[in-house]
Amino acid sequence: MGQESSNTMTRLQTLQSTVSWYHVEFKAEILLDTYSGLLSEQSMILAMNSSFVDPLIQFESQLRIIELSFKKVFSMPSLSRVKAMGKTSEDIEDLENLYQNIFNIFEDTLLILVSKDFYKIQILKEMVTWMNEDSFYQQERAMMIITRVLIFASKRVKKYPSIDAPSLGLLAAELSLFCSHNDPEIIQQAMAGMNCVLYIALCQNSNVVKIKSSKLSEEENHKIIMSDVESLAKITQGEKTKIAQSVGQMLLPQLLTDFVWTLLKKLSSPNTKIAVEAASLLKLTLEFHAQKITRVSKIVDDIYEQLFENPSHLMKSALLRVISLLTRASPKKVIFQLMEFPVPADRTLLLMWQAASMESSVASEVLKTLLLILKGKPGERQESLGEKRRFSLDATNMMPVAASQALCTFLPVTSYRKVVVKLFPEFLMTLLLQLFYCSQHLKDTAQERPLYVRDALKALLNCSGLEEVNQALERKNFWDQFSQVMDHQYGIHLIVKTLSEYNFPQFPETLHYVYKVAVEGPRRSEDSIVTIIFFAELLNNFFKESLPEEFLVLFRNWINDSNSSVGKMSLQKIASMAPVFSEIESVCNLLLPVLDAFLSKEHTVIIRAMLTLRNILGKLDKTIYSTVCIRIAASYCPLMDHVNGGIQCMAIRHFGELLMDMNQYNWMLQHIVLGSLVPLILFLESTETRIVNACRYTLTICVIQLNWSTAYLLKEETYNFESVVLDICNNLLSSYENVITDLISDTLGFLGSSRTFLKKGAIILVGYLGKSREHLLLREEIDIMIEAIERLTREEDPLIKLLAEKTHKLFKEMANRMASSTIKQTFRKWVKMFRTKKLKLIYDVANIMALKENGTETIRLNSLIEYNLEISNEQYRDIDEDFPKYNVKKVEYFT
Repeated sequence: MGQESSNTMTRLQTLQSTVSWYHVEFKAEILLDTYSGLLSEQSMILAMNSSFVDPLIQFESQLRIIELSFKKVFSMPSLSRVKAMGKTSEDIEDLENLYQNIFNIFEDTLLILVSKDFYKIQILKEMVTWMNEDSFYQQERAMMIITRVLIFASKRVKKYPSIDAPSLGLLAAELSLFCSHNDPEIIQQAMAGMNCVLYIALCQNSNVVKIKSSKLSEEENHKIIMSDVESLAKITQGEKTKIAQSVGQMLLPQLLTDFVWTLLKKLSSPNTKIAVEAASLLKLTLEFHAQKITRVSKIVDDIYEQLFENPSHLMKSALLRVISLLTRASPKKVIFQLMEFPVPADRTLLLMWQAASMESSVASEVLKTLLLILKGKPGERQESLGEKRRFSLDATNMMPVAASQALCTFLPVTSYRKVVVKLFPEFLMTLLLQLFYCSQHLKDTAQERPLYVRDALKALLNCSGLEEVNQALERKNFWDQFSQVMDHQYGIHLIVKTLSEYNFPQFPETLHYVYKVAVEGPRRSEDSIVTIIFFAELLNNFFKESLPEEFLVLFRNWINDSNSSVGKMSLQKIASMAPVFSEIESVCNLLLPVLDAFLSKEHTVIIRAMLTLRNILGKLDKTIYSTVCIRIAASYCPLMDHVNGGIQCMAIRHFGELLMDMNQYNWMLQHIVLGSLVPLILFLESTETRIVNACRYTLTICVIQLNWSTAYLLKEETYNFESVVLDICNNLLSSYENVITDLISDTLGFLGSSRTFLKKGAIILVGYLGKSREHLLLREEIDIMIEAIERLTREEDPLIKLLAEKTHKLFKEMANRMASSTIKQTFRKWVKMFRTKKLKLIYDVANIMALKENGTETIRLNSLIEYNLEISNEQYRDIDEDFPKYNVKKVEYFT
């Protein structure tokens, strides 16, 4: 650029030699000041250009100086007024040369900057902005300089392998508005400038134009450039439509977005003519090239702000039309952004929703986008999202709530009514999910939020040809209950039931969709609850006799879901559909997961599983029942000593009911009945009446099926725990001696219980079982029993200690007898095998009193003399007071 600097110095020397400074009047001093100031500022700008200052800081500093120069240069008087300052022709010529050289210096500065860095074309955009700030500026001369700089830039553009000119879109927008100026000269310059901008953009867009071969001469390249410029001039002469088409074709998406953004901001201009022209050009550009716009969200936000701040905006219709055109090109982006605004929607947002609904061609895409949003969970935190949502004050997602409200605007539109028919199942399902979310997670927030779901459901029914269903729900007072805290299960049940009552035609598609959702799995575990309720209600209302086998798999999977609420809901629905499920051939495949639920850590799941099982078994064919009764009966046994009293009581009773059901197959269950005797016997002494009654009920059934005569002892008026134990052990000894060892093992497990009644009962039961099995027990087995009982002899409870000592003595005697010779042992076993002797009362618990360890003098009870057990005088006084209760017959004193 040495040539440009040389030209400037030549002009200066020529001027100094030709101007006769003394002939210029004082009025021309402003020109001299401007000229000298401009030379100084040019030096500063060029000095910065050659320095190593950070490019951004350099550009900003140069721009500030150029702005000062611009205001001085283009606020000068017109040439005619300057000429009027001279008195002679020579003065006039000098003044004219000075005047022209001021503009030339300003232009040269711009040429030097642009030639060094194409990025600095942005200065031209700023010049256009400064031009519009004050009508006093010489717009025609400013536009002429801008155009000449652009022509210079367009001639040099192909010499660069890459071009960095990010302001082309902004500059094109400003120039396009000047193409409708009142001054023909400005229009002509603006058109020429537009052609150059578009040509530079054409070269910048490598996808449109290939760089010409470097082998061509400079002259040939110049001819090609001029040819291209001329062809562009023909495209953009005069017509806004052609300008809009050309801009969209030539500018890259980012630059076109800048173009649209600039025009959008002009809609708020106080100059009505500029606002109208901007609106017209903006509309045309978006009609042809809206799909290339990149910052759709930002544009939507800006339109909202403009309309919100000025509801009676002069260009309101133009702004809303922009929303419509953007929706046509990018429905998903626009809808997502519209759902980002706070709920409930204000009047401005409602207007924008209505504008978006005007484009019928994208109705399907808009509704699918709303569906996608409705699958979100209100109040769910959005920590995983890469960008922060502008209106999410606490990073929570309220878009689904907005989408529910928006449906009331979109669905009534004719084009949307046609589309929603195909999407009815999806919308119904998602809105039911929203009903669930609102009732579960928004109880402490705004009460009106569930009402948006209500209104959306009503709109969906009315726009899907189901007005009668909506009216029926109205008569059932369903919609009014939304303003209260509604049970979501009841709400879903009532909706599906009402749909079924009117045989809604979308049933096949709805069932298929819900089945698909169930198979693929929900987005969240809790969604399964709604899916189960919805699916089960559909099946319950439309399948009265039997279900397809594939539906069975879904319920099996739900039972075993990691979310206990899902498992409970599945079991509940299976129970309500027991008559249908019991008719399925492979119903046994459903029973097994129900039995697996008995192992759940959640007590409510276990209870629900047992209730569900009884419902199905009550309807099940006895032949099928018999194939699974053993597995079911075995599943009850571990629950008979469950820590939860409700579960234990239910398990014991249901076990008895199963035995009653399978009365004719009792031979199949005999081994399980025998194996369940220990808990059934021990919990006869429970402190909970319900458990005692359940044990009496079930144990009575057991002994009857085993053909024992124990049942009368279980009646309340004749009940005595030790008598029951004695009778059962005698029956075992005579009929099922081989199971006694296993029962002993089970009983030993209860000796470590923390509950007193279990320890007491277990000591008595193991004593009788051990005595009855004495002739077949191994020494090692007796030693284990002795060790287990010995620990209880150190118990603080006197009665338990007393019973333990008696049992310990009993087992010791058994062990001592086994210490005799092998011949004697063998002989004794053979004799007892062929001559079984019934057991007699061992403990006589009714005559054993609660002992207290205090006092020194002792007494002995007649019933305890043979056992050599001592009690004190004070203990005796307690016994004496209560003897009617314990039926003590005789007391003997000893010193």
